[in-house]
Amino acid sequence: MMDVKNSNRDPATPPQVVIKMESRQPVSDPTLGISFAQIAPSPSTRRLVILGDSISHGFQSGAIYNTDISYAAIIAWEMGWYESFRFPTYHGFGGLPLNLEFLARDLEAKFSSTLPIWDLPLAYFAIRNHLAQAENWWEHGGGSVEPNFKYIMDNLSVYGWDLRDALSLTAEVARKRIKAPKDNFFAPLISNANERAALRVLPNDAARSSLSTLDAAIELGKEGDGIDTLVVMLGANNALRTVTELKVSWSEFPAYQDLDAKDSFTIWNPDHFQAELALVEAKVKSIRAQHVIWATVPHVTIAPVARGIGRKVRQGSRYFPFYTRPWISDLDFDPSEDPHITENQARAIDSAIDQYNDAITDVVRRARSANPPRDWYLFDMAGMLDRLASRRYLADPAARPSWWTPYTLPPELTALSPVPDSRFFSAGPNGRLTGGLFALDGVHPTTIAYGLVAQELVDIMEIAGVQFYSPNGTKKRTSPIHIDFGRLITLDTLISHPPASIGSDLKLIGWLNERLDVVKRIFR
Repeated sequence: MMDVKNSNRDPATPPQVVIKMESRQPVSDPTLGISFAQIAPSPSTRRLVILGDSISHGFQSGAIYNTDISYAAIIAWEMGWYESFRFPTYHGFGGLPLNLEFLARDLEAKFSSTLPIWDLPLAYFAIRNHLAQAENWWEHGGGSVEPNFKYIMDNLSVYGWDLRDALSLTAEVARKRIKAPKDNFFAPLISNANERAALRVLPNDAARSSLSTLDAAIELGKEGDGIDTLVVMLGANNALRTVTELKVSWSEFPAYQDLDAKDSFTIWNPDHFQAELALVEAKVKSIRAQHVIWATVPHVTIAPVARGIGRKVRQGSRYFPFYTRPWISDLDFDPSEDPHITENQARAIDSAIDQYNDAITDVVRRARSANPPRDWYLFDMAGMLDRLASRRYLADPAARPSWWTPYTLPPELTALSPVPDSRFFSAGPNGRLTGGLFALDGVHPTTIAYGLVAQELVDIMEIAGVQFYSPNGTKKRTSPIHIDFGRLITLDTLISHPPASIGSDLKLIGWLNERLDVVKRIFR
């Protein structure tokens, strides 16, 4: 691969970002081709522990709510360990901070789903009442009560967290960051939603409230026979806000190390990312786990929350000239007024993420090459999403890199009509029209897509020799283990019962964003 010319480089991009014309080739072998004699697995007290962000937490459609069907919970179910798997819950008004599907269904219950909600005079008042009730529940009612649990969660993931948060945020810090709520009469939204969510994950008793999630995993490893499989899926939030805010602001030293100062950055300089990753790696080495699976960072520019405008910049290119909100049409887009990022900014974001992923791959390579070796593996989630990218590759064969092959969906999903894809979700009175792999926030997976992540991890766990059991945890299952996608289709309400108000022209989500700026507020 050759570096692009300076004309293809955004002037604000740091020199440490190596701009490439072709996307990084995914790693298909979780062992990186490094083999060694495995030690026979021994029984573990905690069979599955997760360190992650929103994807591991189970975030969907703007909220953390369905934690019982996160990819982690799906794996625990297939392991026959669901009843013992510890994860946080967020019952009440669709979770935190704003469940777009929950809101859409509430509106459908109040108004006819065949009428355009955005044309109804009372729609705004119904939405404001919904938001005000949720705000009151989480800030003053039952949701404001911090749970008191005497154990450490197995799913130690918090939405919105980057590498620094996993290293430094604790229950003590989260409590101090919760300020007195300031009511916004016209557009109420739950304040300090992320801190409130974190306090349901972090150890919060007096003896352990100073533990980060990484420290908590170290403590879990000390319990009994330790941890069987540890999954580390961090780093996406070191770049995600470039597309949720449509703003590119590179990290600076030393501010990126500060929990408050770093909020002004939307993407990390690769050097800063690698420095933070080294600290996370050192912590993970201290965790007593038989197997560790590290995930790469997806190319966030593929997420449909940022839609490419017009045609690709040239034949064979991955990129569109501009990326803006999916409800802004090509004809309506005005670069002087509408939020957007450019082709060169998107290329720089992807190139930086490629460097993140090379660094994560090197973490696994060093561990497997060490003496004695560590039983660490790589899940190349970036490559998985690249192979599912509809507008980038599936619909444009000329743009496909030399290594590209389409991702094979399980038969239960290919039997759906239409077959789920990575476009923004839309539906009408007759059912789903487009999308199906991303939920209504245009960033996070639907339940069936979480199932795809679970299947990839299960395949790696089988390579590692992890044993799976029947749902009651008594009978060993034979390889290969297949995720029950029939079960997930039933549980995925966007697939099995799509809200009819989410029209093909995305007017509902766009209407909400115009009045409430929901995308930026959810992800901030």
